[in-house]
Amino acid sequence: MTTTAPTSAARTPAGPAKAAPSLGARIAARAGGGVMRVFLVLVALFWLMPTIGLLLSSLRDGKDIAASGWWQVFTAPSQLTLDNYQHLLSDSAITGSLLSTVMITVPSTVLVVVIGSFAGYAFAWMDFPGRDWWFLLVVGLLVVPVQVALIPVSKLFGTLGIFETTLGVVLFHTAFGLPFAIFLLRNFFAEIPRELLEAARLDGAGEIRLFTRVVMPLGGPAIASLGIFQFLWVWNDMLVALIFADSGSPPITVALQQQVRQFGNNIDVLAPGAFVSMVIPLAVFFAFQRQFVSGVMAGAVK
Repeated sequence: MTTTAPTSAARTPAGPAKAAPSLGARIAARAGGGVMRVFLVLVALFWLMPTIGLLLSSLRDGKDIAASGWWQVFTAPSQLTLDNYQHLLSDSAITGSLLSTVMITVPSTVLVVVIGSFAGYAFAWMDFPGRDWWFLLVVGLLVVPVQVALIPVSKLFGTLGIFETTLGVVLFHTAFGLPFAIFLLRNFFAEIPRELLEAARLDGAGEIRLFTRVVMPLGGPAIASLGIFQFLWVWNDMLVALIFADSGSPPITVALQQQVRQFGNNIDVLAPGAFVSMVIPLAVFFAFQRQFVSGVMAGAVK
């Protein structure tokens, strides 16, 4: 006679219940978040301190600036005045330099964005002989420093008769801005789904229509990022402007440098001029901040 051992259903022991966070842990977590916010605010204020100091200095009289630091306005707010900006607007050298900077920066940015967009699309979605080798050449140009080209380009511009002209500065900035523009936009355009472009071609869209109606709207964030980068680079440039720009109508960076050299104590013009030259690119950046962040983050996550 055989007997069978009684079988019972296997039971999995229940795991320990997850303990709720204690009151101390919740307080520490909230305090940690608050401490981090305070820390980030302090870092932002520390980073903005030179800008704040320049702003307050531009609103003080030259004698007050020479006598004490800009932080004295918190105890003596009567020092604040707009006279320096009135002197700035009456200085034809500074106002003319702002116009010259705009005439250099805007064409340099527009040309780089337009040509870089067409070239980036061509490298990403068009087949032509030696496409990969040409793209490698463009990538190689990214490592060429500006200083290497100053002397040969100066001789070339002198031969062409465009040395010390606005056109020469624009062409120089455009040439050195295109490698990065093509590299950035080509990589961004290559991420566009091929099925989307093929569907547009099946609907009868040519390359120009495909580029303007499909690729450009999708590449808006990258194009905005490129435009901001190029605008900031050209606006804040001093080396190229010092060599190639017209000495009679220099950009703002060169004009401020000339003010320092010729009038070492002309602080009532230097301070507001420097602040204005810094505020304009900051305004451009904040105006396109959302597109800039979207372009930088594009491709980071799927």
